[in-house]
Amino acid sequence: MKRRNLLAIIAGAAALRPLAARAQQPKMPTIGVLVVSSAGAERFWRLFQEDLRDRGYVEGKSVRFEFRSDPGQGDRLPELAAELVRLKVDLIVTWFTPAALAAKQATRDIPIVMALAGDPVATGLVESLARPGGNVTGMAAVGAALAGKCVELIRDLLPSAQRVAVLVNAPDPFSKPFLEQIRLSSAAIGTAIEPIMIHSAEELDAAFSAMEKDRPDAVIVQPSLPVKRSAELALKYRLPAVSFVRAIVDEGGLMSYGVDEADAYRRAAIIVDKVLKGAKPADLPVEQPTKFELVINLKTAKALGLTVPQLLLARADEVIE
Repeated sequence: MKRRNLLAIIAGAAALRPLAARAQQPKMPTIGVLVVSSAGAERFWRLFQEDLRDRGYVEGKSVRFEFRSDPGQGDRLPELAAELVRLKVDLIVTWFTPAALAAKQATRDIPIVMALAGDPVATGLVESLARPGGNVTGMAAVGAALAGKCVELIRDLLPSAQRVAVLVNAPDPFSKPFLEQIRLSSAAIGTAIEPIMIHSAEELDAAFSAMEKDRPDAVIVQPSLPVKRSAELALKYRLPAVSFVRAIVDEGGLMSYGVDEADAYRRAAIIVDKVLKGAKPADLPVEQPTKFELVINLKTAKALGLTVPQLLLARADEVIE
């Protein structure tokens, strides 16, 4: 073979090697993220990205994210979910029940991992926790039972409490088990419950203004409502605000008792990793939280003129001063 032809072959082979190497590289997965916008969503997104980075998923290097957030109470979630489906994302991660339901309605094929969703069996997200049966799996929030715990905490703080207002996110399907558990707990300890149905975020101000006339002893806030605004209004009208997401305490609410979110998001990231590596959601049992935390905002208690009993403070996992 002539030297000129041999050099041409070598040069051609060298040029093809980078192309072959690129062809052998695995496809970078795209993860769609769908959330109900609130202060808690910001914490979820920060912690969840950290958890994925710990497992080797780095934005722009080994994974792409398509983040979508509904700034209201879920009205745009179906539209945003459909947008993620059109983008042909490899997986959809959802935060809170309305987002998970919107994603499930948008696709039966793309895997969906719930970062947290209240009672996914009762809301129709999965057939059972052990055998989800479709394209949805992830973390259940155990939220309904925790809603009842909020009533007990209010009585522990205010033994004389007789009336508790409950701000309910009417469009959220989880509102039914949420309210049922609160009613059961209140009946057991003799506290009257006054549900206030919120159909849009704009109704929050009017709801708190109406409470000023016939003041309840405290208010429980459903987590899928705008938590930050709820905490601000509770402070303005000098009402102890309680929920089972810690975001309300971070924003100035009084107490929260709920899932240790950092642990739940870490476990959700592990599930995402399994699905991206080939596991089917139908074969992955929905996990339930095992760690819970009580957080008390002592600064808010002082602003409201409340003294938190030492026994309650001793039970707290975190006290904000």
